Amino acid sequence: MKSKFIPVEESFKQWKKDPKYVAAYESLAKEFGLASALIEARSRADMTQEQVAEAMGTTQAVVARLESGKVLPSTRTLERFAKATRTRLRIRFEPDGEGAH
Repeated sequence: MKSKFIPVEESFKQWKKDPKYVAAYESLAKEFGLASALIEARSRADMTQEQVAEAMGTTQAVVARLESGKVLPSTRTLERFAKATRTRLRIRFEPDGEGAH
């Protein structure tokens, strides 16, 4: 039996109709955002994971875990990553969109 190829965009449109999927997707947004920012910083620095790891004094596996979004690093680790990639770490608080309290 030959399987039918379904574009990811089409699947995503269907999944977005499921409130459980939307809640799970949104709960991961912070993790994916951080992972994306780490990858972007390394890319802009034109460095490999191994080069960042060496500059941080750690292993490539640690950098890979940071970039996977599966771990929530400490501020100290993020500062070391920023220094290694010649970037500046900025942490800020933004309104959550639920109105003023």
